[in-house]
Amino acid sequence: MVSTDEVDPGLVRRMCAAIEHRGPDGAGYHTGPQVALGMRRLAVIDVAGGQQPVRNEDGTVLAVFNGELYNHPELRADLIRRGHRLTTRSDTECLVHLYEEYGDDLVHRLRGMFAFAIWDAGRARLLLARDRVGKKPLYWRSAGPGLAFASELKALLQDPAWPRRVDHEALHHYLTYQYVPAPWSIYTGVQKLPPGHLLVWQNGIASVRRYWRLDFTPRPAQSAGEACERIRTLLLEATRIRMVSERPLGAFLSGGIDSSAVVAAMARQSTDPVRTFSIGFEERGYDERRYARMVAARYRTDHHEMVVTPSALTVLPTLAWHFDEPFADSSAIPSFYVAQLSRQHVTVVLNGDGGDECFGGYQRYAVMARLSGLPVRALAPLVPARLGPLLTRSLPHKLGRAFALLGQPAARRYGRLMSYFDAEQKLALYSDALRDELEDVDSYRLFDETWAASAADSDVGRAIDTDVNTYLPGDLLPKVDITTMANSLEARSPFLDHHLLEWAAGLPTRMKVTSADTKRILKQAVVDWLPAEVVNRPKMGFGVPMASWLRGALRDHAYDLLTDHTARSRGLFRPDVVSGLLREHESGLDRSRQLWALIQFEQWHRSHVEVPAATTADAWI
Repeated sequence: MVSTDEVDPGLVRRMCAAIEHRGPDGAGYHTGPQVALGMRRLAVIDVAGGQQPVRNEDGTVLAVFNGELYNHPELRADLIRRGHRLTTRSDTECLVHLYEEYGDDLVHRLRGMFAFAIWDAGRARLLLARDRVGKKPLYWRSAGPGLAFASELKALLQDPAWPRRVDHEALHHYLTYQYVPAPWSIYTGVQKLPPGHLLVWQNGIASVRRYWRLDFTPRPAQSAGEACERIRTLLLEATRIRMVSERPLGAFLSGGIDSSAVVAAMARQSTDPVRTFSIGFEERGYDERRYARMVAARYRTDHHEMVVTPSALTVLPTLAWHFDEPFADSSAIPSFYVAQLSRQHVTVVLNGDGGDECFGGYQRYAVMARLSGLPVRALAPLVPARLGPLLTRSLPHKLGRAFALLGQPAARRYGRLMSYFDAEQKLALYSDALRDELEDVDSYRLFDETWAASAADSDVGRAIDTDVNTYLPGDLLPKVDITTMANSLEARSPFLDHHLLEWAAGLPTRMKVTSADTKRILKQAVVDWLPAEVVNRPKMGFGVPMASWLRGALRDHAYDLLTDHTARSRGLFRPDVVSGLLREHESGLDRSRQLWALIQFEQWHRSHVEVPAATTADAWI
């Protein structure tokens, strides 16, 4: 934290204690005029000597850092040639010397995942930065004449002077997205620094600016053979530099093409068997273990598995404590357990995150391709705006949504595809007071803005671009960061290497997605690396059988949590609408997405707003 007045070093120590799970291997602190810095460390690189904060030669520039710089050997060599004296082998130390050389532009030289703070004592100036796609989180809030920042909200909660008030606009967006999108947080007065952004604080004033955005401008098309060769080269390199670790290393292996390709790339560059970790379900339609086993057998990995059952949902209070905000992606449950399983054997894991955004892997992209081929302008008058919600409610779920989508512009069609609650459903859910407050707040404008700013030349390309700016940093990356860090495990994502991302963004859309197929060029590129069954299988995703669980083992929990006096007394949602969703789901309509969003909000509210701040998950359970 920084301030034009005095700072409280005791508060910084309490903040670090609250996130000890992120760094169980040590702590470091610095207090000086106008600044107090603290850091918890998970030691992976330069285990013996990489303590933080780090300083330049004369101690006037200091840094604390969360993440990994995969190009730090090259950065170190260049800095030494330029006359800098480095005293450790850590990647963090590069930051202070890069700042001396390049100022804020140092971010353009970094290849990795990061959130960092650099304090320039000579100028009484703080620089905060977050990596290009948002692998590492960074929250901040103005604190009187100063600014406080942390990797997790629970650290900021250690300040007893900060009132924990729910930001209703953030709640409104959460019910659409299943997460709270940046720059909002669930609390009034606290913001997320968006991915690819810098924050500068000086003289009591904070300013935020963007330094990177993925460019989807199409390039001249390569042949399929040339593109496949380039994919293999980039993926092998991105994987190789992420395999550098002084601690044991492994990989998540779901059985999908992305994680399987990463395991293949690891095995091709490792002299030892790769350690792999998979999660499965008793319900066959959600269980991918047989595909994971095929890849494990092909590469003779040291393979470990675990089955998640409804009884595992005793973890929900723990997840609520770790996530700090309501978060309704139910795949956080298996993500937590695969991280827990992995941490018993390794400290670092590689995963397949980003493959869908690089190469167009979601089925919704094929849906957008099909809709783009329809005469939507001619059909739109047949579906008046007021008729869409009626069709959505009265027709079977998927058919109703399809009819409602026809009358919408492309960005709105995509927003509706991604919604948990649409605008009409939210207003019907809200109490009179909340509806009056939020009825003019449009959550879909985030889709509109990113869609309009995209340089892609097709609706599918703009949909992928929108996901890179919303769904990826808002849902997928926090899910993995929080569930792995909760288990003191570091996750690395070769597909999110910005060199690979930037190259893939310029590929023609037709090489990635058609109305009948997704991830076409990636499948061609790795066809010789993987079993045919893995390459040709339909995408399953990392979901859980929530619909059946909410009619079975979770039914009573859902009713108790959503309909008791505590939930009703908040005055946010109409009890009759909530009860109606429960009844509809039990009768056979699938309301699991909406119900899970409400359950997660309620679980979060009871864990964080209605109890004193705590520093360990055990305090909530």
